[in-house]
Amino acid sequence: MPQASKSGTKSAKSPDAIQLLTAEHKEVDMLFKEYEKLAEKDGSDEEKETLARQICLMLTVHATTEEEIFYPAAREALDDEDLLDEAEVEHASAKDLIAQIESGSPSDPLYDAKVKVLGEYIRHHVKEEEGELFPKVKKAKVDLAELGMAIAARKEELLPEHAAAQ
Repeated sequence: MPQASKSGTKSAKSPDAIQLLTAEHKEVDMLFKEYEKLAEKDGSDEEKETLARQICLMLTVHATTEEEIFYPAAREALDDEDLLDEAEVEHASAKDLIAQIESGSPSDPLYDAKVKVLGEYIRHHVKEEEGELFPKVKKAKVDLAELGMAIAARKEELLPEHAAAQ
């Protein structure tokens, strides 16, 4: 197999921060759609709980990496405190719903509604990030490859921690 140049290897192995975060957005959106289908078809409580826990785990890890790595870099590079403040408030609202879902059960009367509303919150948040924040960060010439590697490394640390806690 031919060896790639250093820069080629880096981009092939590690997506930049925006590519990584966008891929996670798409992945969790697919899980929400899968959950909606289960809820519509009266899927089993076990199936719904497994999927809801997977969604909550993904979102918790994703939000943590954004808050610890991506948002501080964006704050440093951008002159748009309002956009980043709003993103953090949206994270807080999502975390509240995640906690309610994690402490609940699919047999609870509002469980499906909580997962649905969480999906709506996340879709709104993603639309703003991908439509407003990400383009501004790209334009600010932030080192997205370095941020991507930091996010990927932190995600690897967080996944076992959070999965064990569930």
